[in-house]
Amino acid sequence: MYEFAYHHPKSLADAVKLLGGDKEAKALAGGQTLIPTLKQRLAQPSGLIDLGGVAELKGIKLAGKTLTIGAMTTHAEVAASADVAKSIPALAALAGNIGDAQVRNRGTLGGSIANADPAADYPAAVVGLGATVKTNKREIKADDFFKGLFATALADGEIVVSVSFPVPDKAGYAKFPQPASRFALVGVFVCVTGKSVRVAVTGAGPAGFRLPGMEEALAKSFAPASLDPITIDTKHLNDDMHASRAYRAHLVTVMAKRAVAAAG
Repeated sequence: MYEFAYHHPKSLADAVKLLGGDKEAKALAGGQTLIPTLKQRLAQPSGLIDLGGVAELKGIKLAGKTLTIGAMTTHAEVAASADVAKSIPALAALAGNIGDAQVRNRGTLGGSIANADPAADYPAAVVGLGATVKTNKREIKADDFFKGLFATALADGEIVVSVSFPVPDKAGYAKFPQPASRFALVGVFVCVTGKSVRVAVTGAGPAGFRLPGMEEALAKSFAPASLDPITIDTKHLNDDMHASRAYRAHLVTVMAKRAVAAAG
């Protein structure tokens, strides 16, 4: 690692002040991506602002039909939460299958979506559920948050505070994991609220995205067979050593069917 200053603020205000005062500093959440990047000398921030001591960024609250999760809440806490299991079981299941036990006990919701890894699980849930991302400056709709490969709508000095998920009538998530990393080669989150259906994909493209064709088909008949006529355009899908565009397109349909079945 390169030399850097280490800060451990106790309040969101102090964290924002530190981040705004040093344009080369980085906010540290769970560190599951940033720490390895530092070790490999691929990043050289002037300082790390550890958000682990900011209590107002943690916690889970269910109020009516809205589930709000603090940005520094770990995957393990989401997976084990009775409120999450009661309101959005698919979200609890998603969190419980991220990485391994070590990753789930260190990685955080806010860190995951701010990093915007194309194969992360949470983008599918955030987009699939039509969540709202709250920062220290504003609120950002899920459809506007993920902009591309490791790119989000977050501006310099902006910190994710929490994510609010509307409680759906039913939802399901299915992923095909890369065996070593357990990231999603393809993951699909399906959500039904009233007559509205949302289908969001992760792992297949540069960022999480929706599939309007599948949404329309499932709105007419919410059953796996409704997806049989849907063709996935491979033009903008990822193509790498783990899976070709064609294989990922095939997995999108398979995982979507499994997510629909899981939703019930």
